[in-house]
Parts: sequence; C-alpha cells; structure tokens
Amino acid sequence: MSKPRKFNDPAVLVMPAVLLLALVFVGPLIWFFIQALASIGTPAEIVAHAWAIITSKAVVTALSTTNWISLMVTLLVLLISYPLAYYLANNQGLRFTLVLFCIVVPYFTSIIVRTYSWMVLLGRNGIINQVLQHLGIIDEPLALLYTKTGVLIGMVYVLLPYMVLTLFAAMKAIDPSLMRAARGLGATGFYAFTRIYFPLSIHGVISGSLIVFILAIGFFITPALMGGPSDVMIAMLIERSVEIMFDWSGAAIMSLLLLFATLVLYAIYYRVTDVRRMMRA
Repeated sequence: MSKPRKFNDPAVLVMPAVLLLALVFVGPLIWFFIQALASIGTPAEIVAHAWAIITSKAVVTALSTTNWISLMVTLLVLLISYPLAYYLANNQGLRFTLVLFCIVVPYFTSIIVRTYSWMVLLGRNGIINQVLQHLGIIDEPLALLYTKTGVLIGMVYVLLPYMVLTLFAAMKAIDPSLMRAARGLGATGFYAFTRIYFPLSIHGVISGSLIVFILAIGFFITPALMGGPSDVMIAMLIERSVEIMFDWSGAAIMSLLLLFATLVLYAIYYRVTDVRRMMRA
C-alpha cells in the first residue's frame, strides 16, 4: 500500500524546520521588538522617537561608515575572487583541489580565531611590519591595526569564500565550447572574455556581491576588534546601546532598520539569482 500523498508534499517535509525556526528565532525576535517599542509609549511617540534616533548624528555616521566599508569590502572581494573562481572553473586535478582547499578550509574556522590571527599579523610588532622593516622597505611600523585598513583586510579575508564559491558555480554553468568557438572565429582571448565569458558570468557577480554586501552590513566581531574609534558600524552601535547605555528601545529601532535593509537586499538577491541553475552547476 502506497503512502498517503500528503506526507510526500515538500511543504509538509519542511514544516518541522519552519516551526523550529519560528519557535527559537522569529518568536523571540518579535517579542523583543514588541516589548522594547511598547516601553516608549503611544504609536505617535514611537514614530517620533524612531525618527529622532535614525536622524541622530551617531546613527547617520554609523550608517555611512557601514555602507562605505561594505561597498569597499564587496569591491575588493570581487576583484580578488573573480580570478580565483575563473581558475577553479577552468582547471582540474591537484591544483584545483589545493586552491579549493585553501579557500574552503578557513571558512570552517571560527571567525574570532581568524580575526585574532590577523591582529597578530597586522600589529605594530606583527609579522608584516617586522618583515617590511627587516627588508628595509619601511623605517617605522605601519598603522595597519585599529584602522579602516585593518577592518577591510579582516572582512575581505572572512567573506572571500562566499564570493569565490558563488562565482565558481556561475562559471561552471558556462559552456566551454563558446570560448573555443570564439577563438576559432578569430577573436582574441581578451575580446572573447569581455564579450562572451564575462557577460555570461555577470549573474554570479551580482549574486556574490549581494551576498557579501548583506553579510558585511551586519558585521560585528571583525570591525569591533580590528577597527578604531572612527570605524563604528551599525551592529557595533546596536551592541553599545544594549551593553553600555541600556537603551533597549534605541537598539530595537536600529535593529529593525538593519533588518529592513537586509530583507530588501535579500529580495533583490532572490530576484536576480537563479538558485536552481547554480545548484545544477
């Protein structure tokens, strides 16, 4: 006797995961927002208080810093990841395995461990400054730590695998015969790449950039440990509102702002990304 069809429905199969997510994440999150905002007063007072917080100098500065750092990180990650993904998509064997190993393995290492490792490397007495001084390239240690430079280096390193793997999936879906046909018709390698290969990989570029940017705007550990006083991002401001100022309502409003931005970016990502095509690659 065959099983009832209702138990084969994908919606039924994912229901336990959805219920667990609602119980341990969505429910407490909604309860926190309701309790924090209810402490302000009437809806009119909530709107006025939210507007005062969003337009405050601290929040505007944090949002500007967050967007600037996130954009720079996304650009740097893209510039580094595209050649790596191209190499992976067009090579096999031991070299492919070694490159993929070096990219993926750090992904499974704690972000705190990776951040502290970069702090050791970038410190005034760190390995990088010692090597540069030993080679006579610099006379005094460079200020690499507790600056935007340090934040960018740390965040780029952490977010690199997301971009590489997304681009790799997109590039593996490109038919190699297209490039061979272009070369056979007399096109140069550069012309074939710019007119055929890159346009076909552009959806991977957009998807990877959105993933990295979404993750970057909510970053906390790396900028908190490697940044300076002028490198306060919105997630750090939320943490300070809770831990130092005990301003739960302000933290709730800033969290809603960050959540709204993340959901908008994710909606864009969902629209421009063909997830099933990338999974088939």
